[in-house]
Amino acid sequence: MTADTATLAGRTLFVTGASRGIGLAIALRAARDGANIAVVAKTVDPHPKLEGTIFTAADAIERAGGRALPLACDIREEAQVADAVGRTVERFGGIDVLVANASAISMTGTLATPMKRFDLMHQVNARGTYLCAQACVPHLLQAANPHILTLSPPLNMNPRWFKGHVAYTMAKYGMSMCVLGMAEEFRDAGIAANALWPRTGIATAAIRNLLGGEAAVARCRTTDIVADAAHWILTRPSRAVTGNFFIDEDVVRMAGVADLDRYSVTPGCTDFMKDFFLD
Repeated sequence: MTADTATLAGRTLFVTGASRGIGLAIALRAARDGANIAVVAKTVDPHPKLEGTIFTAADAIERAGGRALPLACDIREEAQVADAVGRTVERFGGIDVLVANASAISMTGTLATPMKRFDLMHQVNARGTYLCAQACVPHLLQAANPHILTLSPPLNMNPRWFKGHVAYTMAKYGMSMCVLGMAEEFRDAGIAANALWPRTGIATAAIRNLLGGEAAVARCRTTDIVADAAHWILTRPSRAVTGNFFIDEDVVRMAGVADLDRYSVTPGCTDFMKDFFLD
């Protein structure tokens, strides 16, 4: 089987923020191939407003056909990340893929953003992505088709994407700068570093709880579109596909999906909620 037609069977994915939402969807898509998944997230006990824990996610991954290792980990903490990476390698023998999905959000202006919230977003988004990559790269260097996939947007300097939420944009773009830099840094070593971002809103807790409630969710696509796009990227040869800022809609079309209505929360919807950072 050639690299560009391979599945993720037997490969090990270290997925941050994997207890729910897009991270869990990517993990479940890989699990259907028979992948090994390190479920890296903070949620151990049920949350009153958020679905899922590392244990419910691990159970779903196992039922989907994968092998799961639930790991309670705050990616802001260097020792916890090192321990999670070590336990993943001990359990599965290595790491083939890092999915840097975990992210913190606060769509607030400068005067309405406490420094505690500013620090949280920068520590989770930029620092956490960098730290997880730093910890995983020594193992990715040993993998046959190593990938880093970061859920972050293209670097768009249009001021409209800074106005109103400077702190969040700075933190999210920090993740994207990791992609831009690491793609070149590790190009010769054969580690792919790519970003993936949705064209439309995706039906997650962030949309439901922070950005418009059920009315907004009805104008979104499901997490499946991001999961299918991620699967396509992660099954490409790493030396041939790196340094890209992919958009989910474009990727699934490249993967051969002609009818995107399968991903609509509301069948037949044409008035989708547009995602941030895309003009």
